[in-house]
Amino acid sequence: MKPGNDKGGNERLSTEDSSSPPLLDTRAILRKIEHSPIRKLGQNFLTDPNIIRKSLELAQVTAKDTIVEIGPGLGTLTRALLQKGATVHAVEKDPALTQWLRNDLCPHYPDTFHLTEGDALQYPTAGLLNSADYKIVANLPYAISTPWIEKVLAWPELPSVMVLMLQKETADRFAASAGTKHFSAITILLQEAYNFAPGHRVSARCFHPVPKIDSYLLHLRKKDHPVFFDNGQKDFLRRVFTQRRKQLGGQLRKLLPGLPPAQWEAFLIKEGYSAQSRAEEIPPTAWVALLRLREKHLQKAISSDHD
Repeated sequence: MKPGNDKGGNERLSTEDSSSPPLLDTRAILRKIEHSPIRKLGQNFLTDPNIIRKSLELAQVTAKDTIVEIGPGLGTLTRALLQKGATVHAVEKDPALTQWLRNDLCPHYPDTFHLTEGDALQYPTAGLLNSADYKIVANLPYAISTPWIEKVLAWPELPSVMVLMLQKETADRFAASAGTKHFSAITILLQEAYNFAPGHRVSARCFHPVPKIDSYLLHLRKKDHPVFFDNGQKDFLRRVFTQRRKQLGGQLRKLLPGLPPAQWEAFLIKEGYSAQSRAEEIPPTAWVALLRLREKHLQKAISSDHD
């Protein structure tokens, strides 16, 4: 599976599109607030207005939407979302950029812009609580992409749509097919909750400072019946994939103590695999079925202990 089967290529979108939102002068603002991009916070600021337009287009943003944004930075994407009439909940870790946003955007959008200063891993939905219908549109700090997405997937209410600027390699891992080198535990968690729609590749030239990698706008739409994984199930998958190249037979004997090997061997055979298969070969739907077999075993063991 490739991320969204995009057709965008790696080129910049035309900068002559009159429908694109006006872009802030990134370098001028950074000079004005005397701020240098902080590498450890993943501060690469978007400088192509058409990528902003593409993000809004993919998310189909309207004035009725509630949007969560992670790491708004100087507010380039934020401003475009607010100009669409959307209500935006954003979380920014950098105090200097938070202050810039408070001065630049909060006075103009007092009712629709809600800003939290803090870590996105502590505020994965930017302080938004108990919303049954919201979208996430964000240029993510690349270093937190995977732990942040895990936090979102554990949230009681999943966003209906996510349009995320990611490192291309991360997008490949999220969208990977079973049997490929990028397929992992997080792939299973995400693919059982979301469908992957066409996205767009983004050149490194679209950012300041220019990163050493290309990026990707990942476009996700929530499934009608998303699968939620509890902590025990997620831990099980992580432990399996830490030794992804080992044969499943040996791993399952250690990770499923007490479950007769004949049961999971019969399951694997039914799914078209064997004890010699490896974790990366098993598709997400089969992993969900195996976890259900594990849960039945655990529940039976608990019942036996109470008898």
